[in-house]
Amino acid sequence: MKKIFVNGYGTIGSRIMAFIKDDPEITIIGIGKYSPDEKVEAAISQGLNVYVPEKKMDSFKDFKITGSIESALDDCDLVIDTAPEGHGYLNKKNLYEPKGIMAIYQGGETVYGEKAVSDLLFNSRVNYKEAFERKHVMQGSCNVTGMGRILQPLREKYGDRLVRFDVTLVRRWADIEQTDKKVTDSIEWSENSHHGDDIKSYMGKETPLFLRSIKVPTRQMHLHIMDIRFKDRSPKPSEILDIFKDEYGVATLWTANGTKDVRDFAITMGFSFTDTNMIHIHANMLESIEDTIKMMYSDDQTGIVIPENHMLMQAMLFQRSYEDALNHTEELFHMTEKKKALEEHFAKKN
Repeated sequence: MKKIFVNGYGTIGSRIMAFIKDDPEITIIGIGKYSPDEKVEAAISQGLNVYVPEKKMDSFKDFKITGSIESALDDCDLVIDTAPEGHGYLNKKNLYEPKGIMAIYQGGETVYGEKAVSDLLFNSRVNYKEAFERKHVMQGSCNVTGMGRILQPLREKYGDRLVRFDVTLVRRWADIEQTDKKVTDSIEWSENSHHGDDIKSYMGKETPLFLRSIKVPTRQMHLHIMDIRFKDRSPKPSEILDIFKDEYGVATLWTANGTKDVRDFAITMGFSFTDTNMIHIHANMLESIEDTIKMMYSDDQTGIVIPENHMLMQAMLFQRSYEDALNHTEELFHMTEKKKALEEHFAKKN
């Protein structure tokens, strides 16, 4: 039985805990908290052991804290680090490396430069086996994760016929739970967005990907607008959809008019955290023009990386085959059922 510690209990950490606590192959030591807020009591009420930094113990005296994060790591096989951007690197240097502990980092970190947390950015659809026996691995961000689910099947199907991918990332401003984060009435663009380099780190640096990123005032998912260029005449839209018919974590929707439509349906179905944990190809927007396929798909922001973390955990701890890991993840996330429900609700009308 492997022992896991989740260091952080925010948007990502709380989601990861909600699922992996039901995994019979691991034991959850507890969670790390850094701020004495209402989430501490919420975690304790759910039966979770809460650990805090040794130097901040006095700040948590009003809560029933189990102990220090430093002590929790003394008997730990792997940490899933969900700390705010940049803190994962500090935790690696100050906590995990000195104790020789395996760790998974999130998309706010980097695999480049002097503050790299790893030299491997994980995408289960592309490089699952490369995480075997690694001690430190970075899980890609939601946009970077979602794009792998589209690019890899296309590359496997068409290979050298592909000339280039032109992508515009339309990013949400804040997550639904981030009520303290103001959604500004502005469209902003990112100069030298990290997403392109991150994607090329697992797809290959020669991947003909041209990417731009903008941020719009919404909390309702991301939208990727992709033009796929071919050497010869592009395939029919129906052929493209056939590729993703049985692709795990990819749903094909015909009648959704916006990302909120998808989220609202997730609420009515009682999906955990209203997440679908997948991307959604908007089939009514798919078009073939000469050598180009025009494609749009929405990305379930934070929710999409949660099953990926579980896949990565299995690769690092158990070196399990991709198929077996996928089956085990499905036991916890039930994404096949979610996909079926989404596709039936947003089915093509006759």
